[in-house]
Amino acid sequence: MTTPILLGMLGTNEIIIILVIVLLLFGGRKIPELMKGLGKGVREFNDAKNNVKKEIEDSANDVNNAVK
Repeated sequence: MTTPILLGMLGTNEIIIILVIVLLLFGGRKIPELMKGLGKGVREFNDAKNNVKKEIEDSANDVNNAVK
């Protein structure tokens, strides 16, 4: 029951300490793999965002052309 309260009390220093411990546990070999996966995820998110934006703009152009 005290876990949610404990998570709310974490500050910047505590988070940095946790990250350093994770780095020490997993080592330097896993970090490039993690960053590669993170980069792929960000790239896929941006591609999807751009596709949605393009579809909205195309739909708006179609509506404007139909009105004219």
